Amino acid sequence: MTTATRRIDEGWAWAEHGMCQDVPDLFYNAENESKSLRRRKETAAKKLCAQCPVIEQCRAHAVAHRELYGVWGGMSEADRHRLAGRVRTG
Repeated sequence: MTTATRRIDEGWAWAEHGMCQDVPDLFYNAENESKSLRRRKETAAKKLCAQCPVIEQCRAHAVAHRELYGVWGGMSEADRHRLAGRVRTG
């Protein structure tokens, strides 16, 4: 393992403790999903995040790396866009 690979692995170590590990599909939407299903999944994902021991690390990662998709650290795509001062359409 290279030093760079080791740093990447260490940088993601927190993710192994995420409550999302068993239900990854809950945190991302498929293009063909209805808006109502998306909202229900987002609400359920945020509820799970609220109980997660690594919510702060996850949120910090999502903001720092400008994650575009999914619920990260209890924040939806729209939440992160608002935080960054951007407006997301669609």
